[in-house]
Amino acid sequence: EVTRWPLPHKEARRLAIGPDDRLYVCAGNFINSLSRSGQPGLELALAGPAGCVAVARDGTIFAGLRDHIEVFDAKGGRAARWESPDPKTWFTGLAAGEKDVFAADAVKLVVLRYDRSGKIVGRIGRKNADRNVPGLIVPSPFLDVIIHRDGLLRVNNPGRHQIEAYTFDGDLEGAWSKPTAATAGFCGCCNPIGLAALADGRIVTCEKGIPRVKIYSASGEFESVVAGAESFPENAHACNDLNDCIHGGLDAAVDADGRIYILDIVTSDVRVMKRKA
Repeated sequence: EVTRWPLPHKEARRLAIGPDDRLYVCAGNFINSLSRSGQPGLELALAGPAGCVAVARDGTIFAGLRDHIEVFDAKGGRAARWESPDPKTWFTGLAAGEKDVFAADAVKLVVLRYDRSGKIVGRIGRKNADRNVPGLIVPSPFLDVIIHRDGLLRVNNPGRHQIEAYTFDGDLEGAWSKPTAATAGFCGCCNPIGLAALADGRIVTCEKGIPRVKIYSASGEFESVVAGAESFPENAHACNDLNDCIHGGLDAAVDADGRIYILDIVTSDVRVMKRKA
């Protein structure tokens, strides 16, 4: 651990790294940008709680509220509000590419593909026997999506303790699963809950119940623990039952130097981790 700092607001949910290596954090009805040392910058006030955030390479900020997405320019000016796709939608993860935005809906069990105008152009992850897609199982509101350097999406399938790789068109290209209480795997009702990727393609995973952050190879081989449950004592006590846990948990993001930022959603603070020599 290099350093840690509290966030400006409580009820933190997700964080993301922008193209300038600034950190963007959802907490309460706000999205805040912070420097690598935790110094506050831009603050966006929203009409409701922010559940997820993504920042495109051009600086455009996408804020996921519970049932819709709001768009801001790099200076925080409001650019658009995309209508809710469904009254029951619950967005919990966002990823922004050059031409597409992917939004993970933990209730409707799907990752929506939007174009940059806000039009839905695809649905990813829904059960489809003809396409050999098993379907997402999301017992608690933690569905995430990232764009990997190999050009494929990575989506957690927490009820299956699995990470799946999809094309932008929704073809399932591969998956790996580690259902076990051992350190190398995922346990409880639904893990992992958050994903990030290192520059070389390795995957960073986050868990709840037993809160920990780990690193796997792109193909799913366990490499190391970044931070274990002993590092998050309050978070570790947020769930009384690992098989019925909707509280607690962590999220992570990676900067250009490979430093891993860990968000503790119980204490609403961020700690910065650097690989030991």
